[in-house]
Amino acid sequence: MTTRVSLPGMRSPGAGFDQPFEMLDACHDRVRRSLDLLRRLRDYLRGHGHGCDDSARQAARDVLRYFDIAAPLHHEDEELHVFPPLLAQEHDAPLVTLVRQLQRDHVRMAERWATARGPLQAMADGQLPAFSAEHEAALDGFAECYADHLRHEDDSIYPAARALLDPGAQSAMGQEMARRRGVR
Repeated sequence: MTTRVSLPGMRSPGAGFDQPFEMLDACHDRVRRSLDLLRRLRDYLRGHGHGCDDSARQAARDVLRYFDIAAPLHHEDEELHVFPPLLAQEHDAPLVTLVRQLQRDHVRMAERWATARGPLQAMADGQLPAFSAEHEAALDGFAECYADHLRHEDDSIYPAARALLDPGAQSAMGQEMARRRGVR
């Protein structure tokens, strides 16, 4: 029997662009599932003696696809639509400070992804049989960026932005998000 590394339920979010905050929430769920797939891939390679097989290469491709394509669009959604109205709340210094931290997180995530994606790409291409200690450290550094970031957005930032943006602004937000993705 072959053990597979897979990501069940990796499908488009159920929310549409007419519900932009629900889409952002669904993206966070996909980030978590993609990071879990990365963890399971690493466990699979370490613990089962399988080495890099077709299953491992496919898992690496799935992680690459999410963090190369969807994650940058998601961060852009936040930078364009979620953070600006919160930064305008100058009377709420803790909120503004938190948004600035999340903006720095986006930069750090992109930098860490640039380092982490190399070994994943090599594995996806069949050129890397296992992750070295250096690769593992890069993958750890990338994954660790997300824990507090997602929690702050889910618990504080999205509710605050949702409260500030009226239905018309949310509709415009969803339309712009769709446009950037080439959805009509």
